[in-house]
Amino acid sequence: MLKVLVPSDGSASSQCAVRHVISECSKHRKLDIHLLNVQPPFSKFISDHSSDEGRMEFHQEQARQALAPARQLLDSAGIAYTVHCEVGDRVDCIVETARRLQCDAIVMGTARKSSLVRLVENSVTNQVLERTSVPVEVIAGEAASRLERVGIPAGVGTGAGLLALWMAAN
Repeated sequence: MLKVLVPSDGSASSQCAVRHVISECSKHRKLDIHLLNVQPPFSKFISDHSSDEGRMEFHQEQARQALAPARQLLDSAGIAYTVHCEVGDRVDCIVETARRLQCDAIVMGTARKSSLVRLVENSVTNQVLERTSVPVEVIAGEAASRLERVGIPAGVGTGAGLLALWMAAN
């Protein structure tokens, strides 16, 4: 039985990954499915002024809400799974959880974006691909909007604009 880690943040793209796993299960593949949600840690200021128990409850509730659509899809399909909730850097937690659980694969959803956007962005999916030795299956989400297909990412546009202003001033 293959052990598969499916990181999910509740986004439409992550739901595509869950649907893909369900499709694989319907093809009579035996999969040991592990759903993972990673919550960002609180800032030091908030951590210093809140209880460990209160922060843990908040993270668990946020994870429960984020995983609800994925759990509903798997429950409707009658597929068993295990839920994992982590707090920390998303990439670190995905890579470490896959290693700790000795997963055979990671199945991740990703938004469809232009090649230019993919080139300059540092997405979680790209970082996981770079940092893990576990095979990663990337499932494309919904088609990108026209603006996303031809547009330049905001960070690149801002940087290019500042560079142009600097060059004009010199």
